[in-house]
Amino acid sequence: MRYLITGTAGFIGFHLAKRLLDEGHYVVGFDGMTNYYDVALKEKRHAILERSNGFKAVIAQLKDRDALDKAAELAEPDVIVHLAAQAGVRYSLENPRSYIDSNLVGSFNVIELAARLKPKHLLLASTSSVYGSNEKVPFAESDKADEPMTIYAATKKSMEVMAHSYAHLHKVPTTAFRFFTVYGPWGRPDMALFKFVDAIRKDRPIEIYGEGKMSRDFTYIDDLIEGVIRLMAVPPDEANRITSDTYADTLSRHAPFRVVNIGGGQPVALMRFVETIEASLGKPAIRKMLPMQQGEVPRTYAAPDLLIGLTGFRPEIDIEVGVRRFAEWYQEHY
Repeated sequence: MRYLITGTAGFIGFHLAKRLLDEGHYVVGFDGMTNYYDVALKEKRHAILERSNGFKAVIAQLKDRDALDKAAELAEPDVIVHLAAQAGVRYSLENPRSYIDSNLVGSFNVIELAARLKPKHLLLASTSSVYGSNEKVPFAESDKADEPMTIYAATKKSMEVMAHSYAHLHKVPTTAFRFFTVYGPWGRPDMALFKFVDAIRKDRPIEIYGEGKMSRDFTYIDDLIEGVIRLMAVPPDEANRITSDTYADTLSRHAPFRVVNIGGGQPVALMRFVETIEASLGKPAIRKMLPMQQGEVPRTYAAPDLLIGLTGFRPEIDIEVGVRRFAEWYQEHY
């Protein structure tokens, strides 16, 4: 099959493109190579993808509609996966406009492109941040998600709403998947795991927010990619609507549109996460306990039932296994 994937120099996009290339598919990657974090890491990811004859890259910003058209012409995609975004909860407090430019304007350009190309399936990366500080756990896709705590979350929820309207108007089967604290090899330097491993190895203190009382539903990168690929095979349609007494299907009554969590439903306490990193490195951390940061939520916790019902899959890679794999990758590359 033929794929157009935005954000292929990013953490998740790189892993998805590599999996598809390894399976013999054709992938056109679109990435802006922004300097939000080390561009050299992004270039290394793309260099690995470019070893395959089945990969072509277009380097441009999402606001460049001509470049998107060029990527579409190269790809002639059966499936479009939109992963490119301005990421980071904390950075959204410093530079909110970059989230509008990328996550709203850029996402609209991709959605509009899909309306014209009519792929078999459009998939969009959303986030567990849209649930805000919901007190009801686990977070189910049918729960209210209208009180975002950051502009990052607000732009992702807005992307979902725009995508629903276009799915209704243009009948493009569209799935927005909400992921939960993804981690693993080739991860972003601004994420906790990378920062903690780097600091511990260099004898610097790690900053533990919320006095260590937070928890996160961590998802190992291979599990996330498996979930995305399985969802690709289930474009929203009345034929695959799920009826259950225990959970709700989010398939719209008005459009071929669905929202799905990709998370295991097994939140890990932050201090256990820190202890797991210490064990993987064989070295204790210098801990600096800090209060909760503005925009942070105390916990994330996925309800995986809809994902399981649609695909038969649930993320299961244990935090100890995933952290060890990341630590091994970090030590090899840094």
